[in-house]
Amino acid sequence: MSMANAYNADQDTTLGAQDAALIARRTAALGPAYRLFYQEPLHLVRGEGVWLWDTSGKEYLDAYNNVASVGHCHPKVVKAISGQLGILNTHTRYLHDSVVTYAERLLSTMPAELAHAMFTCTGSEANDLALRIARSYTKREGIIVTKYAYHGVTEAVSQLSPSLGAYGTETPRVAMIPAPDGAGTSAGEEGAKFAAELAKAIAALRATGIEPAALIVDTVFSSDGLFTDPVGFLEPAADLIRAEGGLFIADEVQAGFGRTGDAMWGFQRHGLIPDLVSMGKPMGNGFPVAGVAMRPDLIAEFGTKARYFNTFGGNPVAAAAGMAVLDVLRDEGLLENSKQIGGFLKAELETLCAKRNDVAAVRGAGLFLAVDIASQDGECTLDAARAIAVVNHMRANGVLISATGPHASTLKIRPPLVLQKDQACQLLTAISDAFDATA
Repeated sequence: MSMANAYNADQDTTLGAQDAALIARRTAALGPAYRLFYQEPLHLVRGEGVWLWDTSGKEYLDAYNNVASVGHCHPKVVKAISGQLGILNTHTRYLHDSVVTYAERLLSTMPAELAHAMFTCTGSEANDLALRIARSYTKREGIIVTKYAYHGVTEAVSQLSPSLGAYGTETPRVAMIPAPDGAGTSAGEEGAKFAAELAKAIAALRATGIEPAALIVDTVFSSDGLFTDPVGFLEPAADLIRAEGGLFIADEVQAGFGRTGDAMWGFQRHGLIPDLVSMGKPMGNGFPVAGVAMRPDLIAEFGTKARYFNTFGGNPVAAAAGMAVLDVLRDEGLLENSKQIGGFLKAELETLCAKRNDVAAVRGAGLFLAVDIASQDGECTLDAARAIAVVNHMRANGVLISATGPHASTLKIRPPLVLQKDQACQLLTAISDAFDATA
């Protein structure tokens, strides 16, 4: 999946001399593990709001990026970061108001049961920390994830990220289950199916002598293809893992900070209170800020015996960035904007796609939407090659999206939360044009 929309030098015939030379330097300096998006990579030099510009001055509507979630280079976030950077930036072993104030503000958006916050720099580190806490608290090792999940790139959480591929990720301590697929007619039916798969995974772990420590899910199942509905389907699985002695970890890196429009957090859509919540990407709008919220009892022994320190996690500049993001979300009404513009976009996509025989489904919530691309034979066979063709056609015409799902056959639409209606209309036009051009 991660390779489907990547640049392939063997197929490229369009790169200019400047970009070709930069790619050669990049390969020589950075090695073979990195990837570039799109068949013709983007050489970006500037961003503002929902817009990005390349070296030639060409403008792109960014309908993919949830890192700059409140808009590229938002002036309030830039001001907060640069202002604090000019005063003090150190670590959490000194007293400083900002990390405490930020933790208080962040926790106030969550259920009261989640009363402690710990900070890291990346979502991978946040999930790594959540994993350590879960195993420390339960005195168990087994973790259950969905079949195409992505939870990070450290050695520990790459084992929870089957979407990265099999190399280096397989371990008997991790069991994989299918994600909810939205086929259930109700939350109860969908939840029962998911809980039944979880029960099988727990039994399989126990058959090898491993007890379950946690179920961790991205609460919108973005790498599995984006499954947000029916609302409430996660509750039976959360109840089951707890009944079996494990914890429920909500990975909110993708779903959090108002992305779905219905609530600040993806787990709130389902009426749940997780045991641990991991956060990342949009937390600092591009500045490295991430963290974990948790029930206090989970960290009591770990905090006493293992302690915790992260040189850059929770530093004053990171806290300033995080608080500025919370300010912008509140002051600009971005949860409501996500709900309203996302609802408009989804309805228009459904109308557009209903007229075609090459789209299998439209899904999502708020400003996180998915469109399954199918073959044109009316059989709804998912078509990854055409999905990637659509993505690259749109890129060539100034609109950026990506592809996701087990076969990379699902368009992934995830613009900054500041997207406005006229920009949503531009996105819809680009999708329609790409459908026609690739038919």
